[in-house]
Amino acid sequence: MSDIFRRDPRREWILRNRLHPEHQQLAQPSLETRGPSGLLRKNPHAVGFIGPSGIKRIDRLNVGNLVSLAGRRAAAAPAQAELPLHRVEQPEYFVAVVPDMPGGRLSAHDKDVIGQAHALIRHAGGAGAVLVITFGEHREEGFCAAGADRLLAVSGSRYEGYAPEQRTHALAQVEREIAPRYWLFPDSVAGGFELGCRLSARLGERPATRVWRADSETCISRAASGSLDITRATPRVLLLTEECAEPIDESRHEALPMALGKVPKRPSRIEDCGSVAVDPGAVPLAEAEFILSAGNGIRDWPQFHRTADALGATEGASRVAVDDGHMPRARQVGATGTWVTARVYIAVGISGAVQHLQGIGQCEKVIAVNTDPGCDMVKRAALSVIADSSEILAALEQLVLAHRKEELHDAA
Repeated sequence: MSDIFRRDPRREWILRNRLHPEHQQLAQPSLETRGPSGLLRKNPHAVGFIGPSGIKRIDRLNVGNLVSLAGRRAAAAPAQAELPLHRVEQPEYFVAVVPDMPGGRLSAHDKDVIGQAHALIRHAGGAGAVLVITFGEHREEGFCAAGADRLLAVSGSRYEGYAPEQRTHALAQVEREIAPRYWLFPDSVAGGFELGCRLSARLGERPATRVWRADSETCISRAASGSLDITRATPRVLLLTEECAEPIDESRHEALPMALGKVPKRPSRIEDCGSVAVDPGAVPLAEAEFILSAGNGIRDWPQFHRTADALGATEGASRVAVDDGHMPRARQVGATGTWVTARVYIAVGISGAVQHLQGIGQCEKVIAVNTDPGCDMVKRAALSVIADSSEILAALEQLVLAHRKEELHDAA
C-alpha cells in the first residue's frame, strides 16, 4: 500500500464553506478513535458544537454526559427532516396564481405571490387550493416546495415569448372552466402587470394594483410613490408587490397537474420579433440580471473588461476599486453604492465588506473568485473558485469565444 498522502479538494472546499449542506457532517470530529495499542480513546476536540456564527461553543453544563454515546452520535448527525405534505383532495374553490417565471424559473416575487394565495385561503377558510398557471416551456422543479396545490401548464408555440393576447385568451378559458375565486399576478414589468390588467378588462373586474397586504375582506395598496396607503375591499384580481407575504417554506404541496380544454385560436395583433440586443454597459446596476463585479484583487483591468464583454455581463465594482479610480462611481455595488438584485453575481477579487454584502443580499446566485479561502465573500457565495483572478478571467474569455465559434459552425 502506498504511503503517499492524497488530498481531497472537494472535502477541503466543503470544510471551508459553512453554508454547504454537507459541511456539518464532514466538520464533525469523531467522538472516539482506536489507538495503535487497541485501546479506545476519546477525542477531546469533539467536545462542544459549532454555533450559527461559526464559533465553537463548549458544553460547560456537562449535559452531554447525560445521554448515551449512541444518542450523541445520533444528535451529531445532520437529520434530513421531511416537510409535512399539505393535501387538498376535493377543493371547494381555487386561487389562481400566474407567475412571471423569468428564465423559466420561479422568482422570489413569484413565491411571495404564492404565499399570499395561501394567506387568502387561510383567512377565507374552507378547502381552497392554489392553482399555478404556467405558459410555454419552463425549467422549474420546485412547484411542490413553493406551495402549488395544482399545476396547469399551458403549452404551445403561440404562448412562447411576448404573447399577452394569446395568454389572456387562455386565462379566459380557465375562468370559464374553473372560475377561480381570486386571480393573483406579480405587479412587475416582466409581464404580470400587463397580463393582470388585460384579464381584468376581459372579465370586467376592477383590479387592485401595488397590493402589499391582503386578506379575504380588505387589501392595502401603495400609492403616491409609496408614501400613501389605500385600503379597499378585496377584488377578484390582485396585482401584488414583492414581499407581500411570506413564501411557503414549512410544507410540501402536491402540485397535481390539471388539464385545460381546447383554447380556440384567435388572430393576434402583436408579433414577437425577438429580443433586442442591448449593450450591457448601458444597463443600470439596479436592473441588471448578470453582473461581473471587480474588487481590489483585480490586477489586469483590460482583461476584466474583455471578459465582461465576452460574457455579456454588466460591470460592477467594490468601493475600493472605485476609490482607486478603476471604475466610475455609478458602478459601485453595496450599501454605499447601488443595491443589486441580479440573478447571477460574480465577485472577482472582492473580500466582502459588510456594506458590499448588504448590497448583494437580494442576488439569487453569487459566485466568488478569490485567493483567500477564508474571506467573507467566499462564505457568502454559492460557488467559490480559489485561484488567481487573471487566470480565471482569461480562461472564461477563451471558453466563451470557443463556444460561440462552435455555435456559428453548427449554424453554418
